[in-house]
Amino acid sequence: MDAKDRQIINALQGGFPVSETPFAEAAARLHMTEDDLIARLRRLCDEGHLSRFGPMYNAERLGGAVTLAALAVPDERIEAVAAQVNAHPEIAHNYARAHDFSMWFVVAAEQPEQIPAVLADIAAETGLPVYDMPKLEEYYVGLRFEL
Repeated sequence: MDAKDRQIINALQGGFPVSETPFAEAAARLHMTEDDLIARLRRLCDEGHLSRFGPMYNAERLGGAVTLAALAVPDERIEAVAAQVNAHPEIAHNYARAHDFSMWFVVAAEQPEQIPAVLADIAAETGLPVYDMPKLEEYYVGLRFEL
């Protein structure tokens, strides 16, 4: 990453224009062209510097549901199980952890009744019990990663 990449990441964490030409507006604020901004964002994703670039939706406000789930995955199966879990379009995030429950993931579904079905499918596909940890209360924590 160069200094411009860092500037892009820092600037776009706090919001993105909502308009007919959001990339052009964001690019103008960064003193660059729209094409250059899009190319840099694609490269940052392709190279793994960013895991994704896109909006964060509040599924519950849209009538859907979200839950946190965990699996205790043997070390030798972590990549294979991650691929099985990530194959589900409802998986929003999936992280390996140094813990007995070594894989934690967020399921975001359009309908609340989809959550148990997705978790049951993952349990059946992996042969591992899935631990569902639904949200009891929501807290907002503003988080930025300055580069």
